[in-house]
Amino acid sequence: MNAPIRAADRPAAAPRGPLDMRHLLKWLRDDGALSTEEAERLVRRFGQAGSSLHPLLRLGGAGLVDARNQQQLTVETLTAWLGQRFNLPVLKIDPLRVEASRVQEVMSQAYAESRRALPVAVGPTEITIATCEPFAVDWVAEIEAHTKRKIRLVLTSPDEVARFTAEFYQLAQSVRVARKSSADSGASNNFEALVDLKSKDTLDANDQGVIQIVDWLWQYAFEQRASDIHLEPRRDTGAVRFRIDGVLHTVHQVPQTVMAAMTARIKLLGRMDVIERRRPQDGRIKTRRPDGQGEVEMRLSTLPTAFGEKVVMRIFDPTAANKPFDALGFSADEASRWRGLIERPHGIILVTGPTGSGKTTTLYATLKKLATDEVNVCTVEDPIEMIEPSFNQTQVQPSVDLGFAEGLRALMRQDPDIIMVGEIRDLETAEMAIQAALTGHLVFSTLHTNDAPSAITRMVDLGVPPYLISATVVGVLAQRLARTLCKACAVPDPLVTPEMLQDQAKPFKLAGPLRPHKAVGCQVCRGTGYRGRSSLYELMVMEQAHQEAIHPRLEPALLRQRSLEKGLQPLRLAGLNKVAQGVTTLEEVLRSTPRWEG
Repeated sequence: MNAPIRAADRPAAAPRGPLDMRHLLKWLRDDGALSTEEAERLVRRFGQAGSSLHPLLRLGGAGLVDARNQQQLTVETLTAWLGQRFNLPVLKIDPLRVEASRVQEVMSQAYAESRRALPVAVGPTEITIATCEPFAVDWVAEIEAHTKRKIRLVLTSPDEVARFTAEFYQLAQSVRVARKSSADSGASNNFEALVDLKSKDTLDANDQGVIQIVDWLWQYAFEQRASDIHLEPRRDTGAVRFRIDGVLHTVHQVPQTVMAAMTARIKLLGRMDVIERRRPQDGRIKTRRPDGQGEVEMRLSTLPTAFGEKVVMRIFDPTAANKPFDALGFSADEASRWRGLIERPHGIILVTGPTGSGKTTTLYATLKKLATDEVNVCTVEDPIEMIEPSFNQTQVQPSVDLGFAEGLRALMRQDPDIIMVGEIRDLETAEMAIQAALTGHLVFSTLHTNDAPSAITRMVDLGVPPYLISATVVGVLAQRLARTLCKACAVPDPLVTPEMLQDQAKPFKLAGPLRPHKAVGCQVCRGTGYRGRSSLYELMVMEQAHQEAIHPRLEPALLRQRSLEKGLQPLRLAGLNKVAQGVTTLEEVLRSTPRWEG
C-alpha cells in the first residue's frame, strides 16, 4: 500500500463528515466517470430516503460502468478511485498481517463499529487505522489522547471494514475467554510439567472461545491457500504459522495457555489421546470449506517439545491437488515423453523429489488418465491423501503389520494391471515392486532423491541387484515446485540480463525470447511478489546406454552423463526456461533446484 498519511494532512478540498451520496455522484461526474444525465438519474434514485448502507456499497451494487474505460464500478474500484482523487492511501486488509488480539487495545468493538474504523497495525509510537469514512475524523484526537500515539488513516472498502471488524474482535474475545478458561483450569506450560509423568493437567477443549479460535484458524488457512498449519509453543506465547506456496509465514501469536487449549481441541477432533502429551501422535480431521464447496481433509501430527506439544496440520484440498493431466505443467516435449512411458505395458516408473514437491499430485493425475474401465488400478499409500473413485486404495497400517511390502504382496493376488506404491523405503518393498514389474505389471512409486539419475543410485544402495534395475526401471521423473510471479505486480527485471541467463544455462542454450521479471509485492500476493507455484521436471527415459552404465560399481557421474547425451534436461535448466518466460525469478529457481553439476 502507499505510505499512510495523518488525518490532519488530508487535502483542503476534502469535505468534512461522513461520505454523502450526492458528493460521490458529483465527483464521479466531474471526473468523467458518469455522464451528467446518469448522475442526475442516480441522484433521483439514491438521494431521497436515507439508508444505513454505506454509499460506496450502494453505488458498487448498482451495476454502473465507468464512461472513461467501460470498466464496472465495483466497491473496490470506487474505493481506489476515491483514494486517488483525494490523495488517500488505499489498503486492502490482509488478515495475515493484522495482530487481531491487539485491536481491543485501541478501541472497543462498539466504538469501532460506530466510527467505521478498524486498527490494523499497532506500533510503539503510531497506530494505523483503516476506515471507510476518511473525512469523518473528529474521533482521531480522542484516540490519540487515549493511546498516547499518533493515528494514521488508510482508506479501505466498507465491506472489508465491516467484515474484519466483526471477525477480529470476535477472535480477540475468543482468545481472552480461552485464556481465562485455561488459566482457571490450572494448566501448566513449563518444562518441568511436561516431563513430569504424574502431571494430570487437563484443558477444556470444548470451551466456546477455543472452538471459535480453531474455526477461525482453519477458515483463514483455507482462504490463504495454506498447505500446512503449524502451532508452535514457546515459553510465553505460541506462534501460528502457515506454509503458503512453500514458504512459512507467521500469522498470529497467542498466549501459551491458549495454544495448549487449541492443541487439545484439535487432538480431540482428530480422535487422538488428549491426555497423552509425552509421545508423538498422528490423526486426521475432515471438515468443509468455509464456502461450503466440498470437503477438506487434514493430516495431524503432534510432537512433544520443551514448552508443550507442537502440532502440524497438513491440508489436502482435492480441488487444488486433483489436477487434470494437462494441467501438470509439462512442456510439449516432456508431456510426449511422459505419455510414452506411462503407456508401456510393464515396468517401474519412479517419481522423485523432496517432501512437498508435488509427487503425489503428478502420480494421481497420471493414474486418473490411465484408470479406464479396462484396467484395474490399485494403490498402497501412507496415508491415502485423496480418495479417488477410479482407484482401489489401500492404507498402510504398521500396527497390524501391513506395510508397503505386505500391501504390495497382497495386491499381486488382486489381478492388478497398474500398481502405485506410495514410497520405496527398503529392500523388501523394492524387491516386491521389481517382482511385480517382471510379472507384467506397470508399477509407479516415489523416492526422495535430488535428481532423476540419483534414483538409480538409491536403488543400488538399498541392495537391489543392478541387473534387476536395468530389466525393470523404464523411467525416472524428478520434480520441484517453484513459486510463480504474481501477475498483478510483476515487472521486467533489468538486472537479470539475457547474457546472465545464458551463462547460468551453460552448456545448454535457452531458446526463444528472454523476458525475465522480478517480484515486487502487492495486496494480491500479500507483499511477497509470488502467487501460486509451477512444476519443474527432469525426465530420464531408460535406454540401452543407461542399462550399460548400471553395474555394482555404479558411477553416478557416468549415469548422469549418459542421461544428458540422451536428452535429459536438468531441473535447473527447466527453471531457467521458466525465468526466461517471465513465470518465476532467477532467485527462486536457484533456491528451489539442485545446483547444476555439469
